[in-house]
Amino acid sequence: MRDAANDLDEQRLVNAVSAAVSSVKKRLAGTVRDNAVWDDAYAAARSGNAAWIEDNWGAVSTDYPLYDGVVVLAPDGRQVAAYLKGKAIDAVALFGPELVKRALVASKRENVRTLFDFHQIDQDIVVMATLGIRPTNDADLDKAHYTLTFFKTLTSKYIEGISEEFQIRALRIQPEPDPKQSWRLITNYQGEPLGYFVWPKSDPGTAVYNTALPKLQALGSLLFVIVVIVIFSFRLALKKESMLARKAIHDATHDHLTGLHNRAGMLAAISRAPAGTILHLIDLDGFKGVNDVWGHAAGDRLLRAVADTLRMTTPEAFSIGRFGGDEFALLHAGEHDPSEIGNAIVRALRQPFLIDAHHMEIGASIGYASVVKDNDALETVHRADLALYCAKDAGRGQVQSYTAELDEQRKSLFLLEDKLRAAIGKDEIGVVFQPLVCTLTGRTKGVEALARWSPPTGPVSPAVFIPLAEKSGLIERLSMKVLEAALTALAKLPQLDLSVNISPVQLANPRFVFEIETALEKHGFAAGRLILEVTEGALISHPERACRSMTALRAKGVRFAMDDFGSGHASIGTLRQFAFDKVKIDRSLIASDEHAVVRATIDLANALGIPVTAEGIETAEQAAFAREAGCELLQGYLLGRPMSFDQLLVHMGGLERHALSA
Repeated sequence: MRDAANDLDEQRLVNAVSAAVSSVKKRLAGTVRDNAVWDDAYAAARSGNAAWIEDNWGAVSTDYPLYDGVVVLAPDGRQVAAYLKGKAIDAVALFGPELVKRALVASKRENVRTLFDFHQIDQDIVVMATLGIRPTNDADLDKAHYTLTFFKTLTSKYIEGISEEFQIRALRIQPEPDPKQSWRLITNYQGEPLGYFVWPKSDPGTAVYNTALPKLQALGSLLFVIVVIVIFSFRLALKKESMLARKAIHDATHDHLTGLHNRAGMLAAISRAPAGTILHLIDLDGFKGVNDVWGHAAGDRLLRAVADTLRMTTPEAFSIGRFGGDEFALLHAGEHDPSEIGNAIVRALRQPFLIDAHHMEIGASIGYASVVKDNDALETVHRADLALYCAKDAGRGQVQSYTAELDEQRKSLFLLEDKLRAAIGKDEIGVVFQPLVCTLTGRTKGVEALARWSPPTGPVSPAVFIPLAEKSGLIERLSMKVLEAALTALAKLPQLDLSVNISPVQLANPRFVFEIETALEKHGFAAGRLILEVTEGALISHPERACRSMTALRAKGVRFAMDDFGSGHASIGTLRQFAFDKVKIDRSLIASDEHAVVRATIDLANALGIPVTAEGIETAEQAAFAREAGCELLQGYLLGRPMSFDQLLVHMGGLERHALSA
């Protein structure tokens, strides 16, 4: 009986340790699945968008409770990015070739299960979860996937938390077992020992037996008491095991930060929901700015506040969840008007949140769809997600319902994206040049390089494929292709400057400066001839990174122009902070009749000693006005439409002088 009680308690503790390990794995699995099955992550990984990976995973690993590090590998095992506590690392050097072997298994298209492993770094053991990065809803066409690995170090502090949570006294990790203690072996996936979970034996049966033995010799009746104690202990152990099992299930289906359902929990709720139930997907507007300005800790507190607001605003909801990042979901009965519910949420989230004595303003875009009989949960999410994309494209604070037309539009864009990716890879993107004419001499002083795409099915407007490249993560590759082609051509005309547009993503990329320097050196192109045109959005997204990149390139001689000046909110402070060499007046101002506003805008730039270019010049009257108002350069159809390089050579014969003086 004594041994039976000891065995029962020992088994209880072994089960508790197993439940603790299972809980750690499930938390990490839920986190890696939330992040790996994500359209934005899929696009970022395929395009090698290092800035996106750093913002969404690398920086978060600095102080995030669910993981300490992240590794993104290409299908061939090449490292795309890796971070430990927010700092870039060489993951293959740290973890060895086994990391690549496991990633190659996880990258297979048919493998949809999360792979776990334990690994030893110095004296610490880490638990790792790896999954192929794939789109949430769109067709999965890749033969092999990029892989995402999150890992968590089992530090003594972390183990203390597990010990307290699962009521395992003095749980710790040791390199060798202690024969006087209870232990559980920790191995990697190959079965190689890495260490041991160790905890003290309690032996309640022995303790009870030794206490009761003298009395047992005198009073046999105490045998009944011992039996009762053993039975009670056994029932208590079963109760605790049941509680631990329920907790493990709860942890696997709930978001650690907000307490709401996570993606897995919401998918289960959608699967159980009757036909006609409405799913809202809610994407926060402006949340990234909060993280950038106030830090991730304040961002986490804001996410918890948003969760509380959703609970109060929609008490009738069946289930509320956080899908990951700044995206939430809400499930409610179909008899409630989904549009009214969506607008109520938008109004509630538009109100300022008081976080750490700071008022933080965000907003929300919402898409919703109905649960349809015989459609699985992922199809419902797919439809709501399509509606959400449409709402975001329409501007902030919009609520959009799913329609069948959205599916067709998305499929068309997906096919067009694949064609664009292939076109960039095969150098099928053309470049044209639009002249920049000096108001004093009437001669072409420079040109702006513009991308053109003309597949066999017919030309695609830049207004279509440029935004598509930005959304799909192809803009960096596209922009560099345009730059390379322009440098090759303009190297033959050393008297001309070259202007090229760059995207916010490029300016935020730590490798951008190196790529520009490499391209200039490769083509023997003088840095002083290159002018990079930047929109205000590039400065708002990552002001510190933008300033670093601009300062480094300016030191090499590259110049910068503020594009579309006068159409946004760029101020004198912006022009001074980023020390622009030129500004381009937006074509909408030139086309307007508000000459006083245009003059004031030009006077502002000239007062700061910044030369002004007027774009969109289409009439002789506009050219005369811009010249008289103080513009240095003119650009527009009057001076020359976008043209091929051969056409540019002909145009250089003096036609622009005639157009300017006409």
